[in-house]
Amino acid sequence: MVEKGYVKDIKYATELMTELPYNHWRQWNPEDTLLFHANRLHEVGIIKSSPKNLVAQGTEWRFLNELKRELKA
Repeated sequence: MVEKGYVKDIKYATELMTELPYNHWRQWNPEDTLLFHANRLHEVGIIKSSPKNLVAQGTEWRFLNELKRELKA
């Protein structure tokens, strides 16, 4: 980050990397997250279909469920 010029001081870059919540994605419900963003897109008119229909027809949870099962082992 410092070499590419995003951050000037290595202390800030180190602090940023230690405070980023990379592991929080495991705590979130993916369906709720998709519904939240689909609702925002629907509100501004980017998507026309119902957010619930979009998530129901456009998601496949098998991969995520398998990944969760493997990470628990």
